Amino acid sequence: MQRWRVPLGFACAALFLFFARPSSWSLAIGAVVAVPGLLLRAWASGHLRKNETLATTGPYAYTRNPLYLGSFLIGLGFTIAAGQVLLVAIFLIMILGIYLPVMRVESATLAELFGKKYVRYAKEVPLLFPRLSAYRTQRGIKFDRTLYLRYREYRAAIGLVIAWALLVLKAIYFK
Repeated sequence: MQRWRVPLGFACAALFLFFARPSSWSLAIGAVVAVPGLLLRAWASGHLRKNETLATTGPYAYTRNPLYLGSFLIGLGFTIAAGQVLLVAIFLIMILGIYLPVMRVESATLAELFGKKYVRYAKEVPLLFPRLSAYRTQRGIKFDRTLYLRYREYRAAIGLVIAWALLVLKAIYFK
């Protein structure tokens, strides 16, 4: 599933675009949900050093999977913007079927890599939906813009702009 999550996401986006019936209201409400997801992904990418150190700063102090939470919000916002209730149900099934198993596999991998440190962190920080207070974490670690660029997180913003443009065009020309 890890390998298929991105291609399936694109396939679902194409399917959702086909069935979408966006309105100005659905686009606005969807944007209110999707943009914070995009910002969360950007913030998270600047704190992640994949397989080098355990990320516990920034958004990782509140959820173990801020990138997936950001993707969830972006996808939910896009689905809301599409203006079809049935698509929300399909989206939620897709998230549960793809991302939960992937998060479990990644959790096991992190436990192998970081041992007791990860186990302690995992006991205190929720898998997906964030806690209200920050996990006690290392002080002084700040957002690193070079990580955002290294992981090419800007592609999520480009993708969201393109998806929104297509929804707007569909709202205007295919009523």
